Amino acid sequence: MLKVIIVILLFMVVASLFSGLFFLIKDGGKTNRVVNSLAVRVTLSVLLLAVILIALWQGSLTMNPTP
Repeated sequence: MLKVIIVILLFMVVASLFSGLFFLIKDGGKTNRVVNSLAVRVTLSVLLLAVILIALWQGSLTMNPTP
């Protein structure tokens, strides 16, 4: 379940990235939609990082050992 949440958050970050690109091309920088898209993308990225760090801290997610 945790990995599904991480993948969903990653897809949401990528979708926000492309929506910002679309707004940049369509509006030409005349509206605040690009800035709003950036704010959403940063918020989602911070949330994703927090979920990964909490999962690592609790032991729900483990890192690969080095060879």
